[in-house]
Amino acid sequence: MTSMKFIDEAKIEVHAGRGGNGVVSFRREKYIPRGGPDGGDGGRGGSVYATADRNINTLVEYRYARIHRAKNGQGGMGKQCNGKSAEDVVLRVPVGTVITDPETGALIADLTKHEQIALLAQGGRGGMGNVNFKSSTNRAPRKATPGAEGESRKLRLELKVLADVGLLGMPNAGKSTLIRSVSSARPKVADYPFTTLHPHLGVVRVGIDRSFVIADIPGLIKGAAEGAGLGHQFLRHLTRTRLLLHLIDLVPPDPNADPGRDARAIATELKKYDAALYRKPRWLVLNKIDLLPPDELEAAAHRVLKGLRWRGPSFLISAITGEGCKELVGAVMTHLETSRAKEA
Repeated sequence: MTSMKFIDEAKIEVHAGRGGNGVVSFRREKYIPRGGPDGGDGGRGGSVYATADRNINTLVEYRYARIHRAKNGQGGMGKQCNGKSAEDVVLRVPVGTVITDPETGALIADLTKHEQIALLAQGGRGGMGNVNFKSSTNRAPRKATPGAEGESRKLRLELKVLADVGLLGMPNAGKSTLIRSVSSARPKVADYPFTTLHPHLGVVRVGIDRSFVIADIPGLIKGAAEGAGLGHQFLRHLTRTRLLLHLIDLVPPDPNADPGRDARAIATELKKYDAALYRKPRWLVLNKIDLLPPDELEAAAHRVLKGLRWRGPSFLISAITGEGCKELVGAVMTHLETSRAKEA
């Protein structure tokens, strides 16, 4: 797993090509004094499409290449020759890209599958040559129509991580350590807040044909939904997940910290940001049990669960030693398989 910079949002402009003009032309050949109209139609302007590509991971390219234009169609010619249509432009984006209108917020495309394609801007129709206007009463029409303008629009590209499981928690709760422990992903781990500056994905393999994708999201702090800290940029990545694992540090670095209070603050941020996200299945994972003696561990865990009035699933783990991780991963896999079966 590389730790390349994760660009998850970009604004671009797309301009489809104009259709070629139709032409007024008459057949001019020796011994044919009244050749009649032979003006051809203009070619279609190029359209702009977006297609999802699983080999692309970020939107970084669109941070620098913001304007994308298709070419115009060729004009019509005499001898009833139609102009050549312009080639379409296809923008390749990562799977999970959502394309919206930045002014209205209207959804234009949600590309969730490899090679799924969406039209972003329609090319202009070619104009008609005068051969189309010939009739019994008008044998020498001097009329042709111009090509139509292609569509132009401003767009917002937003990448939402396609993960089955999202990791929630305060900075330093141990999310990066957990993802290293259960998958082959290698996010940076250090003893200071906001180690994770962009999401990491890890594939957790439970057995043959049994695996799931887990996303390590930057730590959330109070006010994240309004833009405090780093987490506000990445809450959107949790919207596609089927299950949230809420990591709680049983032994926080600050002795005055209250793990239960911090957990409630994160739940509040979720609710503020997206009620549907708040209603997703969420499990508590109490981390760093290796730092507490067995006689204190049970009491510490009980305090947190009681303070939160927690009735859902909860797990005790040590992400750094791996204790309890196998049981957690097995339970997650079972939950996801059940969820997928219901959807199917």
